[in-house]
Amino acid sequence: MGELLALFSACCFAASNITIARGAGAKAQDNGAFLSILITTVMAAGVWIATSLRNGWPQPGLSSLLWFAAAGVLTMFIGRVFLFASVQHLGAVRASAVKRLNPVFSVILGVLVLGESIDRSTAIGMLLIFLSFGVLVRQSLKAAGAGGAPPDAQESWKSRLKSLGFFYGPVSALAYAVGYIARKQGLDLTPDAALGTMVGSMVGAMVFVIAARFVDSYRQSLRATFTSFNPWLLAAGILSSVGQLLYFAALSHTTISRVALMSSMEVFLTIFFSVIILRKTEQLSAATLQAACLGVAGTLFIVLH
Repeated sequence: MGELLALFSACCFAASNITIARGAGAKAQDNGAFLSILITTVMAAGVWIATSLRNGWPQPGLSSLLWFAAAGVLTMFIGRVFLFASVQHLGAVRASAVKRLNPVFSVILGVLVLGESIDRSTAIGMLLIFLSFGVLVRQSLKAAGAGGAPPDAQESWKSRLKSLGFFYGPVSALAYAVGYIARKQGLDLTPDAALGTMVGSMVGAMVFVIAARFVDSYRQSLRATFTSFNPWLLAAGILSSVGQLLYFAALSHTTISRVALMSSMEVFLTIFFSVIILRKTEQLSAATLQAACLGVAGTLFIVLH
C-alpha cells in the first residue's frame, strides 16, 4: 500500500512539474507558488478536520507547533517557492533532475545533526547525484556561451547560473531536507501529519505575504494570484498538494527508503509527460537524460544501502 501511494505521489509531482512549465514562462509574473501553498492549506485543513471529527481533537503542545511552523517556513515558503522557480527557469525535466539533490542534503544533515555515518554505497550515491547536477550545469553554461558574444559582453558565470535557475533547485532541496527534520521533531511530539502540514502551510503563506511587502516579484505574484486565472497553475497547485499529502501517507505505511525509491521515479515520469505535453516547448537532450539517469542511480545507492 505504501509503495503504491508513493508511486501516485511521484506521478502527482511529475504532473505538477509539467503544469508549472506549461503555465509559467521564464519571465512570467506568477509561477503559482503562492497559490499552491493556499491549496495545500485548504486540503490539509480538510483532512485534519475530518480526522479530528472521527478520532477526537488533538491537543498539540507549543513545542510541536513551533517545530511545525519552522518546517512550514523551510518547506512551504523556501522549498516550495524555489522549487516552482526552478521549474519555471530550468524546465520540468532539468528541475526534476536537480531535485535529486534532496537525498544528498538529507544524508549530510543526518551526519551533521543526527551523528549518522556515511557508508560506501551512500558515498557513491552522493557522488553520482553531484555528477548529475554537474552535467546539467555544464550543458547550460555551454549553451549560454554558444551565442558567440565577446567575453566582455557575456555574463559572469554566477549570473548565468542564477539566470538559468540553478540557484533555485539546490536551495529548494536544502530547505526541504532541513524542513523534514523540523517536521519530524514536531511529529515526535504530536503525531498528526495533517496538523503539521496545515500549520506549516499557513505559516508559509503568512511569510510569503510579509515578504511581498519587500520583494517586488513576490508582490506581483501575490497580486496575480487573485487578479488572473491560470488553469495550468491551478492544476499545478492541486497536484503538488496532493503529491505531498500522498507522500506523507506513504511514509505511514512503509519505510522511508521504499518511499524515496519510488519517489525517484518522478524524473522519468516527468520525462514521459514532457514528451507527450511539452514536446513543442521543451526539448530533451542526451545530457539531460544522462543527468536524470545518474541522479536516479545515486538515489538508489543511497536508499538501498
